[in-house]
Amino acid sequence: MDSESTEQWKEILTEEEYHILRERGTEPKFSGEYLDVWDDGTYRCAGCGAELFPSETKFEADHGWPSFFDAIEENIEYRRDSRHGMDRIEVVCAKCDGHLGHVFDDGPEPTGKRFCINSVALDFEREE
Repeated sequence: MDSESTEQWKEILTEEEYHILRERGTEPKFSGEYLDVWDDGTYRCAGCGAELFPSETKFEADHGWPSFFDAIEENIEYRRDSRHGMDRIEVVCAKCDGHLGHVFDDGPEPTGKRFCINSVALDFEREE
């Protein structure tokens, strides 16, 4: 799906998904569908379905977005993001190049990472 055109993405995604995944937007704090979901399963990219975060890596960070201490590394890429006067590390889907959120070094053990991810950029597949 990484070769999809802008028009194809607009047909596939909702307006909100398009804004976040393709235009690097951010959903409002504490508004995301998956913020308080604690079921077992796998969080996937809403753009292409790639597996991104196992539910057992999710933790309560009280920052306003779903937070994970680890990711499925082969499906994640990192980019420097200096927009908005900040120096951050952006997290994108390696399969479709969709913007997911950012990663910070203030998470829990064992990784010390906090993947701060937009709910809109995710789909959740519950374990049966």
